[in-house]
Amino acid sequence: MFADRAKILIRSGKGGDGHVSFRRELYVANGGPDGGDGGRGGNVIFEVDEGLNTLYEYRHKRKYSAKDGQEGGKRRCHGADGEDIVLKVPEGTVIFDNASGKVIADMSGENRRQIILKGGRGGKGNMHYATATMQVPKYAQPGAPAQELEVRLELKVIADVGLVGFPNVGKSTFLSRVTNARPKIANYHFTTLNPNLGVVDMDGGGFVIADIPGLIEGASEGIGLGHQFLRHIERTRVMIHIVDAASTEGRDPIADIYAINKELEAYNPEIAKRPQIIAANKIDAIYSGDEDPVEKIRGEFEPQGIPVYPISAVSGQGIKELLYAVKKLLNEIPQEKIIFEQEFFPEDMLVTENLPYTVSKSDEDENTYIIEGPKIEKMLGYTNLDSEKGFQFFQRFLKETGILSELEALGIQEGDTVRMYGFEFDYYK
Repeated sequence: MFADRAKILIRSGKGGDGHVSFRRELYVANGGPDGGDGGRGGNVIFEVDEGLNTLYEYRHKRKYSAKDGQEGGKRRCHGADGEDIVLKVPEGTVIFDNASGKVIADMSGENRRQIILKGGRGGKGNMHYATATMQVPKYAQPGAPAQELEVRLELKVIADVGLVGFPNVGKSTFLSRVTNARPKIANYHFTTLNPNLGVVDMDGGGFVIADIPGLIEGASEGIGLGHQFLRHIERTRVMIHIVDAASTEGRDPIADIYAINKELEAYNPEIAKRPQIIAANKIDAIYSGDEDPVEKIRGEFEPQGIPVYPISAVSGQGIKELLYAVKKLLNEIPQEKIIFEQEFFPEDMLVTENLPYTVSKSDEDENTYIIEGPKIEKMLGYTNLDSEKGFQFFQRFLKETGILSELEALGIQEGDTVRMYGFEFDYYK
């Protein structure tokens, strides 16, 4: 069974709690705190597996969880980190937040492995809280909670060229003739259920071509299996629009082309703007009559800048000319792959709680400002400021929580220092 869509629940591991304990040794009446830190919770990681081409296994299991971190121990023992969970997906899988529909990750191109949910930070043991005035702290920091998220996985076929057209116009026959693909071919009126991929070998380099399952009118509105099919066109750079020029089933090829293009426009206007070549198929079944149907199609669409090539997928007539035209068009189009940019950042969920914080001027240095409080400490515990994405999130956090506005209200100037829990930054607009 081919499966190109799945909905699953993923959960990272909870951070292990910090431990509360005190040294107990012979001749040491009041040993100091020695409670160790908790371990980090496991991450949820998605990874591309070249051997997979469907999301079938995610149809049977709905919940996937990483392991929790272990609690810290006595004698400053650090709790073990929770084991990560790695979910294997085929290349081309796009991961969406199911609630908002926003993109979390696109597992294609150079992105072969990505942490989607980070495990909770381990809590600090009571050995960290001893001070001159509090020498026997009887508390430790709890581990940070796990993250949980419902995500939607969609496999969007990666191909240079997509074949579109109504069912039974000869797309599967065409693909089997020009590539190494072996699709099931039959005279049916519903549609192919699987997007079939094949490689066209040509002098000077080939290209990947996909038989996008047949469309029907109303597909863009989800009628039939419309959305499931249309998503596979999103990555293609060129489309070959195959029509039954001989009208073997009494259909009007010109009306069919307009109907399919209307569905593409309704689903995604950007897709409808991509270059098209019309393959007027089944010319072996055209009988001499008053009017040549291929010339009629040419007269309608070539003035619109859409070239028309008469072919016979059965006999192979005209196919060589069509493929060279496609290759020429691909060479004229930029090579960069279509990648879906990240829109949803799961780490943003970690600081949504209404926790307190304070922004103040330092008593020791008028050019230094101090930000502290549980909200800040929690954000820093989840954010890797050494990474570009982590620092971008940190900047958004300062702006969206109103901290930047509060700093400006206190009179902060460019070059002043901002300090928070051991981190220092120079302020610049």
